[in-house]
Amino acid sequence: MSLPATDPAPRVLHLTQPVDGGVARVVTDLTRAQLAAGLHVAVACPDGSLAAALRSLGADVRPWRATRSPGPSLGGEVRRLARVIEDVRPDLVHAHSAKAGLAGRLAVRGRIPTVFQPHAWSFEAVGGVTAALALGWERWAARWAARVVCVSEAERRRGEAAGIRGRWAVVPNGIDPDRFRPGRPGAAVRPSLLADTGPRDPLVVCVGRLCRQKGQDVLIAAWDRIAEQVPGARLVLVGDGPDRARLRALAPASVRFAGAVADAAGWYRAADVVVLPSRWEGMALAPLEAMACGTPVVVTDVDGARELLPPALAPHCLVPSEDPAALAGAVAALLLDPALRASAARRGRAHVVSAHDVRHTAQAVAAVYGELLGGGPDTGPSAVPTQYRESIHS
Repeated sequence: MSLPATDPAPRVLHLTQPVDGGVARVVTDLTRAQLAAGLHVAVACPDGSLAAALRSLGADVRPWRATRSPGPSLGGEVRRLARVIEDVRPDLVHAHSAKAGLAGRLAVRGRIPTVFQPHAWSFEAVGGVTAALALGWERWAARWAARVVCVSEAERRRGEAAGIRGRWAVVPNGIDPDRFRPGRPGAAVRPSLLADTGPRDPLVVCVGRLCRQKGQDVLIAAWDRIAEQVPGARLVLVGDGPDRARLRALAPASVRFAGAVADAAGWYRAADVVVLPSRWEGMALAPLEAMACGTPVVVTDVDGARELLPPALAPHCLVPSEDPAALAGAVAALLLDPALRASAARRGRAHVVSAHDVRHTAQAVAAVYGELLGGGPDTGPSAVPTQYRESIHS
């Protein structure tokens, strides 16, 4: 990771709410890389496990009390964030996800170079009047972002089609292929939760926040069909969230809930197939992590899904969103075909290593920062590495 030589080193302030899941992992990975590159990195986020992890890396963590969703507390959240910005005096602000993007751009209003990274568009998560308000805000606030960083070309196209006239950069999500790598099947994982399951019983794992976005209810609706075709199969949902009680009420006895885990790598390795039946995404991390561990995946055809899969696997591993029958067919086909699973595992690992290494992601983000901080051109080709695309619309 490199930036233009400056003295002193640039001061970067990341803003994030939420503080768990994929967004937290992206912030953590960028913080680690930027600290190693010699930047002064501060992060404003609610106190908790993410804040503690970032402090352990050496980041300057500023507690920012904020709820996950917009509401009456927004005014106070913006004022608190403005005080953090005044104290940190960053050279660049990088706001992650809808809430921090809302509060951060209101606090800065373009006075400091601001990068906004939506991590999936807010107007996809809601409906009716709320969706219209969210879209109107994104159209208006794009003027206060020096760059809008999308994690997939599909996410950028969706924003552009919705009328958001941003200065775009596409930087695909990445994971650490040294941390997420093939290893011994998770022999210690199965007995810890599945005492009644043998070592050869087919195991399907879904890793993600238990919420409407991730679509675990669709997977549960598909499960009877899967279990009928693959006797003895077990499903484990790894994660926690607001839909836990509802999902438990829907789930049959062969579906287990592992709760939140600090490291899902053992579950990826233990699984025969990893499934993420999302309703919307920018580019999900869980399938990348699973493929890096040598486990085939089945994902729904939402933003970023086609870009994270090797093209040869799309016919086997990509299904329409909210289609339990198609989901069941793809999962059962993989469980019943060891040769297909082995081929998918090899292709998936190779694809992630070549196209989704987190070090490439950090370099691409550094190139965006370097252009903004170094006074580079505001239009035309960017310094983002050639495997990533950028387009500018004023």
